[in-house]
Amino acid sequence: MSEWIENLPQAARQYLDGKRLDEVECIVADLPGIARGKAVPASKFARQDYFHLPDSIFYQTITGGWGEAAGDDGFIEKDMILRPDMSTATAAPWTGDWTLQVIHDSYDRDEKPIPFAPRNVLKHVVSLYEAEGWSPVVAPEMEFFLVARNIDPKAEIAPMMGRSGRPAAARQAYSMTAVDEFGPVIDDIYDFAEAQGFEIDGITQEGGAGQLEINLLHGDPVKLADEVFYFKRLIREAALRHDCFATFMAKPIADEPGSAMHIHHSILNSETGQNIFAGSDGEETALFRHFIAGLQNHLPSALAVMAPYVNSYRRYVRDHAAPINLEWARDNRTTGIRVPLSSPKSRRVENRIAGMDCNPYLGIAASLACGYLGMMEGREPRAEFKGDAYEGDPDIPQIMGEALELFDGATALHEVLGPEFARVYSIVKRAEYEEFLQVISPWEREHLLLNV
Repeated sequence: MSEWIENLPQAARQYLDGKRLDEVECIVADLPGIARGKAVPASKFARQDYFHLPDSIFYQTITGGWGEAAGDDGFIEKDMILRPDMSTATAAPWTGDWTLQVIHDSYDRDEKPIPFAPRNVLKHVVSLYEAEGWSPVVAPEMEFFLVARNIDPKAEIAPMMGRSGRPAAARQAYSMTAVDEFGPVIDDIYDFAEAQGFEIDGITQEGGAGQLEINLLHGDPVKLADEVFYFKRLIREAALRHDCFATFMAKPIADEPGSAMHIHHSILNSETGQNIFAGSDGEETALFRHFIAGLQNHLPSALAVMAPYVNSYRRYVRDHAAPINLEWARDNRTTGIRVPLSSPKSRRVENRIAGMDCNPYLGIAASLACGYLGMMEGREPRAEFKGDAYEGDPDIPQIMGEALELFDGATALHEVLGPEFARVYSIVKRAEYEEFLQVISPWEREHLLLNV
């Protein structure tokens, strides 16, 4: 066993230095982004090259139901082969013993990647870039709320109690005092991240009550999606240590801003390492414009992936820190597509549409897919927007059903993400949506019961 431990990533080796590894969590992200898998003794993990899980984990809805997506074979729950990617081995520092987590990739019995496994979807999209001689680079921003413990789904979500003994306050964006209110939780987030080998670019207070943002350093899309996948679990565990919950819901509290996963994109020439969004004189290139056009033309069809739940659409509210359309502009946070201030070498495009509730593999894959289609189509974007984009008209779906209709008709997007993924995803999401439509809300009972 010692030989494979010596080949672990540096952070994992440091975490285990002088310790006895007890357990390895073998995990894979399902469609919602929940970690599924098995926990095995370290001695057993050292002897196994793979393990099995049924393919039905990718047909499961967020409520634990099932989409009828098994295909011609029927719902027989075929075993998949799950192989570890040891570059993802990292600590689980909140556990009571010495435990590692390892992300696994999913294959069928013929050793072909499972096409609807989220990590495989992202790898496929990245491979399309690589075939063109391009290396995509992303930098995700993670927004989330720290809230009071909520064990009654009928009760409204409330801000957590801060260090001062007062509930977290809203409209305190970028306040260091507000960040200090959550100091013990943030300390654990930093400690856990360090143990796992993750580098945080910064933590800031956002506009909502108890809302924080963590920025990650830019890098390879698959690696960054792995980190967001790990970070969601890490942050939840840190919050639980301090009698509060961390939530990545897109809109957990009424009248507060929602939580986004803004995705910054740049693309390098694979041979030269040069940013293809900047020309030799630093000018904005045609590929830069085509990438923006791809986001404008294809993001409406991809929204069902980046905004995957009915709650996701509550975030897109005018003048509430989330975009309502796909205008683009330089250094303008009211638009759905923003070009941040940067040097030509660091020129990038920020997609501000994706919610923090999306699966990070699928959200990044869908965003890259839209940009890829734009560059392959060679179309021009609309003119740069001037002024406050909230004064413009909405041009993205406002409800989940509408978004699913657009997704189902987006054959070009399906070809990039994978037709089999598109088929399974649509079935699972429609099953969730239909289940939601059976629920009668308090608003309906209050206003319709005796009035209509």
